Amino acid sequence: MTPTAIHHSDLVGMPAAAVRAAIRSASYAGHTAGLAAGKLQCNLAILPEECALDFLRFCQRNPKPCPIVGVGDSGDPTLPTLGHDIDIRTDAPKYRIFRNGGLSEEVTDITNVWTDDLVTVALGCSFTFENALLHNGIPVRHMESGLNVPMFRTNIDLVPAGRFGGKMVVTMRPIPSAQVERAREISRRFPQAHGAPIAAGDPADIGILDLAHPDWGDPVEIKSGEVPVYWACGVTPQNVLLDAGLPICITHSPGHMLISDVAEDAETTILTKT
Repeated sequence: MTPTAIHHSDLVGMPAAAVRAAIRSASYAGHTAGLAAGKLQCNLAILPEECALDFLRFCQRNPKPCPIVGVGDSGDPTLPTLGHDIDIRTDAPKYRIFRNGGLSEEVTDITNVWTDDLVTVALGCSFTFENALLHNGIPVRHMESGLNVPMFRTNIDLVPAGRFGGKMVVTMRPIPSAQVERAREISRRFPQAHGAPIAAGDPADIGILDLAHPDWGDPVEIKSGEVPVYWACGVTPQNVLLDAGLPICITHSPGHMLISDVAEDAETTILTKT
C-alpha cells in the first residue's frame, strides 16, 4: 500500500520523532527547513571505513563547513547520541548515492545499499540556527517563501586531508542591513551549525557569479535594504566526497536533513557512541 502523502505544512510544529516517522514511512520526502524547531538538523556523509579517518581529519581541519556532531560505528545504522530510534538508512527524506566520483542515484531509502563497512558522519546544519534568527525578529526568506535555502559554490579553499579537499559551499540569506551584525552574533552561538557567517555583501568577492541562479536549492528575493549574507554549508563535504572518487559514498540530498533529538542550543554534543 502506498503511504499517504504528507506535506511540509502538515509537519510544522510536530516533534522530531514524528517528523522522522513520516520520513521513514515514505510519507514525506521534502526539505526539512523549518521542521522540528529547536532540534539539531544534520548533514550526512556515509563512506567506507577505510576512508573514514582521513575524512574525519578533513572535517576537523575545516570546522566551519564540516562541524562534526555525531559518528556511528562501522556497519551500525544507528546514531544513539543523536536520537534513540534513529535509523540512518531511512530517516533522511532523500539521499544521494555516489559511485566512483559520479552521482549514481537519488533515493529515499538506502537499506539495500547498506554494508557492514560503512561509517556515518553527521555534520551540523545551518537550518539549526534559523529558529534563533526568527525568534530575534530577523527574517529568513526561504522559510517565509516555503523554499529550500539557496546554496552556492565559492572560490574559498579548504584545508586538505589525504584524498579530501576542494572549495567551500555556502548558503545565502538576505538580511536587513541594520540586522546583519545581530544575525552574526546569534549564529556565532551555534558552532555545531556552522557558526557565524563567512562573508556578506558582493557575491563576486567569494566567487559567486549570480545569486539568482544557485547551484542547489531555490533562488530567493533580495529586497531593497537587504544584504546577502553567506554561511558555510554542509553541502561542502558532498563536493569533497564526489571529487575524491570513492567507490561508494552516500549523502543527504541538499536541504533534506536528518533531524535529531538533540537541542540546537546544546552547549556540547557527544560525538561518538558510548
